[in-house]
Amino acid sequence: MNKNMVYYSTRGGDGPVTASEAVLKGLAKDGGLFVPSWIPCFESSIEEMSKMDYRELAYEVMRLYLTDYTEEELKACIDGAYDDKFDTEEIVPLAKVGSEYYLELFHGSTIAFKDMALSILPHLMVTAARKQGLDKEIVILTATSGDTGKAALAGFAGVPGTRIMVYYPEDGVSEIQKLQMITQKESNTCVTSIKGNFDDAQSGVKRLFANETLREDAAAAGFQFSSANSINIGRLVPQIVYYVYAYTRLVAAGEIEDGQEVNVTVPTGNFGNILAAWLAKEMGLPIKKLVCASNENKVLTDFFRSGNYDRRRSFILTSSPSMDILISSNLERLLYWLCGSDAEQTAKMMNQLTMLGSYQITDEMRRSIPEFYADFATEAEVTETISACADKYGYVMDPHTAVAAAVSHKYQAQTGDVTPMLIASTASPYKFPASVLNAVGEQTGDADWKIMMNKLCAVSGVVIPRAVTDLYEAPICHRNNCAPEEMEATVRAFLGL
Repeated sequence: MNKNMVYYSTRGGDGPVTASEAVLKGLAKDGGLFVPSWIPCFESSIEEMSKMDYRELAYEVMRLYLTDYTEEELKACIDGAYDDKFDTEEIVPLAKVGSEYYLELFHGSTIAFKDMALSILPHLMVTAARKQGLDKEIVILTATSGDTGKAALAGFAGVPGTRIMVYYPEDGVSEIQKLQMITQKESNTCVTSIKGNFDDAQSGVKRLFANETLREDAAAAGFQFSSANSINIGRLVPQIVYYVYAYTRLVAAGEIEDGQEVNVTVPTGNFGNILAAWLAKEMGLPIKKLVCASNENKVLTDFFRSGNYDRRRSFILTSSPSMDILISSNLERLLYWLCGSDAEQTAKMMNQLTMLGSYQITDEMRRSIPEFYADFATEAEVTETISACADKYGYVMDPHTAVAAAVSHKYQAQTGDVTPMLIASTASPYKFPASVLNAVGEQTGDADWKIMMNKLCAVSGVVIPRAVTDLYEAPICHRNNCAPEEMEATVRAFLGL
């Protein structure tokens, strides 16, 4: 195993740092994102990896990036994360629906794919703090478009030596997503709704990290800030694992041959999940095409088609709120690699995005990304996809997964590509009961969400998850609300600064 993997900021102003240092920092001091000094290749064959269970495979992949964690430390983190909180033995089961394969990433404690990485991040952070002799309490600052918030809260709640603050858009999450966050009990948690959209919350968190006075005051009081958003390399690396796992399970089941290419469709907002698939491809996984699926906030579709990233557009609230994003932060990592690891050029584009609202990549960079296909699904197409799949196959999906399915069908129709398709199913339909029930013809009107859950159970034939039933009598613990410019005050109040 390589012992010297180090990390640098995409903007050139931080690094080299070790993996554990990058995990603890979350965001580089210059506002950039940490990237590894190289992208490693798999050290085991597909055949060998197909015989590993999820935990063994997680170690096989993650050890290539987290090289300053000992074998004992990393395996302890993995065992602590991927335990009985998942409601299936496989952790991430594959469902074959027609000719497509749905990678169900929602079997964790918050029924969304964020569980896959946010279950392990607290373990990685606490281990990193111990390794570095950190004597400060870690304070997680994170913005959420719906799912990251609860998954991060669940991961860090009650963890000694940590506190967590989550900001979410007041009108930009589903009722279930909101309830999951505001009922979090532990005293080391703080949840605040933002008067604005997700981009307002995310930009506000980035300003908190860049606020030197706040950081110094926090340090003097014994606190160190870090992030649980997908900008943290400790979130990104674990996500690579489930794409490798899915491919090796298809091989083991005889669905594909060892070495046969697959296509992967990912419903995409902040670009972290599909970037993990791209990294898996770069490491040697036989992925042919990465299908980037957007909802009506189609900033990524326009970017991949034109080379121009422009956030200056109307923000649309859709039935897939976790993708209601106009600033896809993880795209910065891809840009860095596309321009030959040129931090100066990357920083220039990010500054243009901040100051002008847009940037244009070079023709050379555009020629470097043929493995991506991008399109979007309208709200009508999302509804139709949920309805058609339920009618034809009896398989009920959530709106985010439906975005991916609709776009994958567009790709196949436009290209005639019959390569096996793997679709990332990122949330349980129980996370968005009203949207799903309306799509399958069950009118909900003003029905209480608990009634909707019973209806959805009858329609889908899937037992109501514990993550939902636990909410039935849960008291509301967080009622905070603020404007983006008031976020610093909420941090100071929570930490007693």
